[in-house]
Amino acid sequence: MSGFDTNPFADPMDVNPFQDPSVTQLTNANQNNMEEFNPFSESSRLTNSSRTIPATEPTTPSQPAVLQPSVEPSPKSAVTAAQAGLLQQQEELERKAAELDRREREAQNIGINLRQNNWPPLPAICPIKPCFYQDFSADIPADYQRTCKMLYYLWMLHTVTHLLNLLACLAWFTVDSGRGVDFGLSILWFILFSPCAFVCWYRPIYKAFKTDSSFNFFLYFFVFFCQIVIFIIQAVGIPNWGDSGWIAALSVLKLSTAVSVIMMVVAGFFTLCSVLSLILLKKVHSLYRRTGASFQRAQEEFSQGVLSNRNVRNAAAGAASSAAQGAFRDN
Repeated sequence: MSGFDTNPFADPMDVNPFQDPSVTQLTNANQNNMEEFNPFSESSRLTNSSRTIPATEPTTPSQPAVLQPSVEPSPKSAVTAAQAGLLQQQEELERKAAELDRREREAQNIGINLRQNNWPPLPAICPIKPCFYQDFSADIPADYQRTCKMLYYLWMLHTVTHLLNLLACLAWFTVDSGRGVDFGLSILWFILFSPCAFVCWYRPIYKAFKTDSSFNFFLYFFVFFCQIVIFIIQAVGIPNWGDSGWIAALSVLKLSTAVSVIMMVVAGFFTLCSVLSLILLKKVHSLYRRTGASFQRAQEEFSQGVLSNRNVRNAAAGAASSAAQGAFRDN
């Protein structure tokens, strides 16, 4: 009977895909699972929870971005801040200036304590204290010490010569009462030339050798050249000039031989001073050329010394202030 039930005209390749054993088996299995699934049972809930992964929510809610308003300083506050900054800087500068002044005073006090003036060498009981500090071995380089000492001895010879000149003029005045002018001028030359020579040409050359100062070298050359001219004039001995030179000594020979001899000795001292001065001037000039000093350096040292002098600065500031006040009053 099965053979008669088949359709002989059917297409042998026409097969129902839903009748495939693998499809039917899968369909039956899903149906069975749906029938057995109970949504209210504990096991099904655990099974679904294990299979389902919920989306995690953010722990903190995101806040919208808030723009901070820009605060611009007002012109008045800016000016106030600038003034406060300037005042602070001024106070800092004043504090530093005071500190520098204090240190400078301390350094000067230390220098005074370490280098006390020792010239002229006066006894401790004398009310007049030494005015200068002099130490050849400590201040003067070894190459210049001999020349500096020779200049110091020349100054001492210069002082002794003027003292002898005073005594010679006194002796001249005793044999010739009309020579009171020469005696008076000899006293003046002794009082004036002795300290002036020490301050005007010996101390400059001492400082020049000590600090290699071009300005002190030029000051020494100028003053010492004038000193040589004075030595020559005094050695000549022009009458009524207060000098016991050769002319004056020979003129007294008719009056007193002894006084004339004394005056000739003084004239010889003046001549010796002139010759030694020329020799030392030439020697110092040769040393000066080896130091590298120049007139330009002397100008720079002079300008720096003037500008760094506190008294000069105060005087210049006072003069400028007075001039400005006068101009303001005129206007």
